[in-house]
Amino acid sequence: MDTDWASPADAAAHFAHRLAVETDVSDVHAALESGAPGFAVVDTRRREAWDAGHLPGAVHLPGREIAERAPAELDRSVPVVVYCWGPGCNGATRAALALSLLGYRVREMLGGFEYWAREGLPVATADGVRSPAVDPLTAVSCGC
Repeated sequence: MDTDWASPADAAAHFAHRLAVETDVSDVHAALESGAPGFAVVDTRRREAWDAGHLPGAVHLPGREIAERAPAELDRSVPVVVYCWGPGCNGATRAALALSLLGYRVREMLGGFEYWAREGLPVATADGVRSPAVDPLTAVSCGC
């Protein structure tokens, strides 16, 4: 392992910054359940993925359409949480960058739709809202 470690102050600044621009599935779910989350949720995946399931109440705004559609569909005074498929995809990161360049306050939801569904949280489709089976690997809280 490299011996060039960040100073505690540099590490603290780095991790504080990450917490300012990232959130996780559990925190998003808890805020949505409160009834007054204080942010809009944007699904950045393509139509087929959206149709297969998305977060209830999310706005469908594919990443490639953000520059064109966001000004008409999102209020700049409302913060935005973006998600894409999962941790193996950087679509949400690209969407967060595009939105921030347009003047939106934005956070990326770590884990994306994959971890939302794996945790058994509500998924909306044209047929209604359902909660998928919980993945046993996510069933036990990490305690954070």
